[in-house]
Amino acid sequence: MTGKLLTVLLVLGMAAGLASPGLGQGVVKAQYGDWQMSCDTPPGASFEQCALIQNVSAEDQPNVGLSVIVLKTADKQARLLRVLAPLGVLLPNGLGLNIDGANIGRVAFVRCLPNGCVAEVVLDDELIGKLTSGKSAIFFVFKTPEEGIGIPVSLKGFGDGFAQLP
Repeated sequence: MTGKLLTVLLVLGMAAGLASPGLGQGVVKAQYGDWQMSCDTPPGASFEQCALIQNVSAEDQPNVGLSVIVLKTADKQARLLRVLAPLGVLLPNGLGLNIDGANIGRVAFVRCLPNGCVAEVVLDDELIGKLTSGKSAIFFVFKTPEEGIGIPVSLKGFGDGFAQLP
């Protein structure tokens, strides 16, 4: 297994662990508005990995929740926005994002784990700027092709927290 692939797998596993409240592996190091910085050392790694995390639920369907995770890869070459959605979402429709009323687009789910399905996107400077200056985001998941569920995510503290990510 190449070093880069191993690093990616470690980050995927670690972030999935941070995203699942039941595992309790991450240690909350700081609070930035509505975002928590949680850190953990992935199994077999000699370094600590930190991520900004916000766990949210749909206002009208509290059983539909998301874990929104923002992290820098271990090699510091990429910044990722990873969202863990509940099992049972319609995978082909992907995950939609709206920031302050503007449609940002959709991203595909990349894999499902025992605790949910993961969608992720590499954060470019433009998207980081929108998340930093924005007030609120709405992530959309779908139960059926016609039924989207909007889940609000506060952007309060995102910019400060992102700036502090190691």
